[in-house]
Amino acid sequence: MCDYDVLVVGSANADLVIDVERRPAAGETVLGGDLAVHPGGKGANQAVAAARLGATTALLARVGDDGHGRLLLDSLRSAGVDTAGVLVGGAPTGVALITVDPEGDNSIVVSPGANARLTPVDIRAAGSLFHASRVVSAQLEIPLETVVEVVRNLSPDSRFVLNPSPPRPLPWEVLAACDPLIVNEHEARVILGDTCVSEEPEDWAKLLLAKGPRSVVVTLGAEGALVCDSSGVTRVASVKVDAVDTTGAGDAFTAALGWKLGAGASPAEAAGYAARVGAAAVTKRGAQESYPTAEEVDAL
Repeated sequence: MCDYDVLVVGSANADLVIDVERRPAAGETVLGGDLAVHPGGKGANQAVAAARLGATTALLARVGDDGHGRLLLDSLRSAGVDTAGVLVGGAPTGVALITVDPEGDNSIVVSPGANARLTPVDIRAAGSLFHASRVVSAQLEIPLETVVEVVRNLSPDSRFVLNPSPPRPLPWEVLAACDPLIVNEHEARVILGDTCVSEEPEDWAKLLLAKGPRSVVVTLGAEGALVCDSSGVTRVASVKVDAVDTTGAGDAFTAALGWKLGAGASPAEAAGYAARVGAAAVTKRGAQESYPTAEEVDAL
């Protein structure tokens, strides 16, 4: 029996958020609202989102020995995330600089900080966490060689979920472990590179599957998502809501999808549930603060 439904390996950042009337063009300065500081980072976001939904969750990450690091640890623990795998020190906590426009769309620049110091050695030292976890979820705000080491340390019974963000070309060893690989349009285009010969998301999903993953999920925002595996492509409908802030919504989707797959749901069922979780998340400000409980998702 697994001790954890979900083990997240990834980043933990402080999100520094400013509301703007419009995002600046190159060389332009615009005035914004007051600065807000929120706990974030794709890894910490996924861990909090999964825990809020009721999954037994652990996080393997690195933060700095500073105020931002303490903010993150407090947020994780209050959500019920096991932080025994969160290492402290080595560099300042990572920071994400985020601007949010009136439509809720955002632009993000990340300074990795301590996230860049999460090494393959740290992964090997945490072997007991991997063997105790049903689903292992990762992103690319930590070094790629660390993600490769995650794949090499998976338990034979674990399912590996990857959201390759920020996107970059991936080695076959990582792609072959993904079940699923979760991408948005931009990430799909980067990973496909010259093989992205179509404008149809269904074709992206099939082309990505041919690169080695066991399954692929393409998120399409208001258009829902596509699930692709050896049985074909299934479209999953979106949930219509009034978006306030899209920050961290993709992390909530990924966490919910991985948890439901680990619990035995079909890919289409898991993606449908994840779409509702993501929709609930965009109706509130911030990332981790916006994540719903299972009861709130059921109500939606």
